[in-house]
Amino acid sequence: MSRRPLLLDLFCGAGGAGAGYHAAGFDVVGVDIRPQPDYPFPFLQADALTVDLTGYDVVHTSPPCQRYCRATPAGRRDQHPDLVAPMRQRLIEAAASPGGPRVWVIENVPGAPLVDPVTVCGDSLRLGVRRHRLFESNRPLAGTPCWHDRPAPAVAVYGTYGQRRKGTDTGATTDQARTAMGIDWMPWPALTQAIPPAYTHWLGVQILTRHLADDAHAAGQTSRGAGHVQVASVTPEPADDTTHQVPSITGDATPSAAFRHLAAGDETPSTGFRHCRCGQPLPARPATGRWPRYCSHACRQAAYRDRTSKETAA
Repeated sequence: MSRRPLLLDLFCGAGGAGAGYHAAGFDVVGVDIRPQPDYPFPFLQADALTVDLTGYDVVHTSPPCQRYCRATPAGRRDQHPDLVAPMRQRLIEAAASPGGPRVWVIENVPGAPLVDPVTVCGDSLRLGVRRHRLFESNRPLAGTPCWHDRPAPAVAVYGTYGQRRKGTDTGATTDQARTAMGIDWMPWPALTQAIPPAYTHWLGVQILTRHLADDAHAAGQTSRGAGHVQVASVTPEPADDTTHQVPSITGDATPSAAFRHLAAGDETPSTGFRHCRCGQPLPARPATGRWPRYCSHACRQAAYRDRTSKETAA
């Protein structure tokens, strides 16, 4: 039976990039060195520089951008890590290894040392933010042109919540920022660091329909064998299921072993897509293409406390 391609989301944060790839047709596993209670998909707390990259069809990575960001004072940029080159080398080696990803993507801000990147512009995708981002890949990808033609100014989603800009204007509210980004589940600090899901949906559709499908066609088959995906079709959303729980794992477990069962067959994890952990139906899926994971803030906090207590006990 076919299943959705499996994508590893490194430096995943709260899941902006992962949500776009999921909407495009991928099953997503997130990796971050810090706990990410708002991440809406299976999550592994681990170091992106050492985590196992085998068993995935695609790897997306968003190394820290502060070293290259224009908002970072020049005198403080050296205080932030430079992880683009180390991650690129890891991805090149992984793609050349048996069981490694066929496609990899590196995302970062303008000014980062990416090689022949494409640019995606939020204005062109008709979001409320402009937020240009660069994407480097081992496969050809199309970016977007820049159409800064809307009369409304772009929403500023950066800095401390409620800070004053230019000495007169107050910053955007969290609700305004969520609407502008096409994200409905993140708190303000995560929004300031996130990639709008529309960006990776734009790229994910290209990867899925062009590169993975072309690979399968060239090989004369629709799969690469055990642990890899059939790309001839994308499965629909799963039926309602109030019992399945999306795991959050810490420690040195390998994601390929810990999460492969979540993408096996024709199912994807249903918690966070149809029902809350408490069993209540979730609101309708928003335009970003993903289902809310919790029915209320109280349930979100309860899930976070539950995960924290289990991690502490372990």
